[in-house]
Amino acid sequence: MPAGDKLRVAIIGCGGIGMKRARTMSGCQLVACADLVNERAVALARTVPGVDPLPDWESVLARRDVDIVVVCSTHNALAEITGAAVAAGKHVLVEKPAARRSAELDDVTRSAEKSGCLVRVGFNHRYHPALLKARQLVDQGALGELMYVRGRYGHGGRVGYEKEWRAQPALSGGGELIDQGIHLIDLARWFLGDFPHVQGFSTTYYWDMPTEDNGFMLLRTQNDRVAFLHASCTEWKNMFSFEVYGRIGKLDIQGLGGSYGTERIAYYRMLPEMGPPETTIWEYPMGDNSWEVEFREFLDDIRIGREPAASLSDAKAALQVVERIYEASGR
Repeated sequence: MPAGDKLRVAIIGCGGIGMKRARTMSGCQLVACADLVNERAVALARTVPGVDPLPDWESVLARRDVDIVVVCSTHNALAEITGAAVAAGKHVLVEKPAARRSAELDDVTRSAEKSGCLVRVGFNHRYHPALLKARQLVDQGALGELMYVRGRYGHGGRVGYEKEWRAQPALSGGGELIDQGIHLIDLARWFLGDFPHVQGFSTTYYWDMPTEDNGFMLLRTQNDRVAFLHASCTEWKNMFSFEVYGRIGKLDIQGLGGSYGTERIAYYRMLPEMGPPETTIWEYPMGDNSWEVEFREFLDDIRIGREPAASLSDAKAALQVVERIYEASGR
């Protein structure tokens, strides 16, 4: 542990997400980074004084002055790098989905258990303020017994989207379902629990690529609570919508900031006489701070030796849902 308990961090994968992570590490010292494209590592290193751009991820893990590794690679390398990092004695924050398939996480889990190092999976949407507020209201019993959730998440892609790495199954493991859809699955599990009953369909309607551009899900818990979810990259206006229904109220979360619109949550409380509900609305017009809130919680996990709330088991469960839908869709 470095002097003053200031943990030292390295980032592997220096694209857009790696850059975002580099800006949200208050309380830590970023000391190294690496990327398959060296120019990206050099560019990230220039944004933070004292960061060494290294030629490959193996060089990062060989550094004795690295306590935490943040893995922001393409999906095909997430599990391999995470497993090697915990075996080298590093705590890890690995971006979702943490792997292309759930079986890739088995060795990672064993390595983490053997080393005692913690692994947090980057399901940062749990840390958006509207979703944190939703979780608080549900935990306080404001909705009563939960019945079902309904979620939609999508973007419209961009010119050349079908040529990017997410359109290559060997690198991504799949398309929109494993990209944005896995956030919806994680949020649905966060509120309702596990889904032993999975129905769904994934297909490609618009983009000329072998991965899907739309995923439709109907998930059901053991006690018949349901999640109806849709992830799409033919959503021509970026959108995020997540609704939670209980016996005595409803939560309606819209937007994530930026191009997804102002983040807000509406709480509709059913009255004894029914009719129009009592309505309370919170809005969060500030920038997205979910990445920083998530990382601060990971630092607390490390400090007190607590299993991260978004864990490898959560990633494995979400990926198993994705796999069942891919299998049902002939993918």
